[in-house]
Amino acid sequence: MWAGQNQFASGGLLLMIIGGVSVYLREVPERLWHWFIRKTTMLVTVKDDDAAFFWVKEWFLEQEFLKRMRQVDIDTTVRNERVALVPAPGMHWFWYRRRPFQVWFSRSESKREYITRRIESFTFRTIGRNQVFVREFIDDVVQCHTKRLGVQSSLFTYNDGWELVEGYMPRILDSIVLTPGDKDGLITDIARFRESKGRYAQLGIPYHRGYLLYGPPGTGKTSLVSALGGHFGLSIYVVNLGALNDRTLLSAVNQVPSQSLLLFEDIDCMTSDKTRNLTASDGVMEADPRKQEKERTDPNAVTLSGLLNVLDGVYAPSGVLFVMTTNRVEALDAALLRPGRIDYELYLGEASEQQKLELYRRFFPHASEVDAREFVSGCSRAETMAEFQGLLLGLEQRDEASRPEALPGACFAIADD
Repeated sequence: MWAGQNQFASGGLLLMIIGGVSVYLREVPERLWHWFIRKTTMLVTVKDDDAAFFWVKEWFLEQEFLKRMRQVDIDTTVRNERVALVPAPGMHWFWYRRRPFQVWFSRSESKREYITRRIESFTFRTIGRNQVFVREFIDDVVQCHTKRLGVQSSLFTYNDGWELVEGYMPRILDSIVLTPGDKDGLITDIARFRESKGRYAQLGIPYHRGYLLYGPPGTGKTSLVSALGGHFGLSIYVVNLGALNDRTLLSAVNQVPSQSLLLFEDIDCMTSDKTRNLTASDGVMEADPRKQEKERTDPNAVTLSGLLNVLDGVYAPSGVLFVMTTNRVEALDAALLRPGRIDYELYLGEASEQQKLELYRRFFPHASEVDAREFVSGCSRAETMAEFQGLLLGLEQRDEASRPEALPGACFAIADD
């Protein structure tokens, strides 16, 4: 009896061994095949948190093989395209420069703090082991992006990655009316900086420059930034410091490409909230040590040291214009204002009579000089260019008989509406 059981057990063990060996042997060809693929092909992956992800989509739109793909998605995020067809999630094959290419479009979802975010990526595979061809492919994608971009300026905001703002139109530089000499001086400084990359490299100086636009609200600081981006063909990346901390700020700035404009709006809000406390009784700015200590240890806020690191530390991107706006320059820390962080300051104050006259002529080029001056003199309550522009827009929408050519005192009527 025991001998029969031993024979049964040994037989079962033998069957298990034979089964295991057979399964392993069946996997050998598959493993060899995967090893062979790894050794003879190259992979390139582009994730959607990188600007190049949109460049790849732009590149697809220029390729003839896209018209032959049978599985496509409708996409409205590609620059300058209202509705575009791009490869759908899954595997696709195409030929590029006489080489077979395989592209896998992956799409998944990530949940973080009750927020669901879609994650996408492109993975390209082609035969060969020489990276020269891969670099040529990447250069082709970059050139396609540059060609489609031209001298246009786009606007990006940060939300776990830079997102393109659809429908953004930059301001026209001629529509920005400043004190005589201010605009020309700023344009000259930016143009000189952009032409000095070789000199910066020769001197070993980090190639970036900081600008501060300060003055009361409504004086055109953000409009000026938009116009500068459009004039120089620079895309604008807007940073909301209130929604970031030191880590996410560093990640956002590191993703900003060269030849871009990085905008920090209302920089005084971050500084004043973290270093001062305004008492309601007398309006005097007083230091609050307990609040300062709390803010310094707050992991969900941008600290001054974190901001300074991305402006001129080792993490500062090259070839980027840093532009900061503020309504209260006196609230800024002195460490932020030193050269290397702020290299050019421009004050945008209340609208002068000359500025109002120039803007008036842009709206009504056929109006007489007498009517223009009478209208401007009657609009003394409009202290900023934004307020004065609002009056001109309201005047333009009125009946033809109420325009300045027929009614020089129309400013009073509009202001009272």
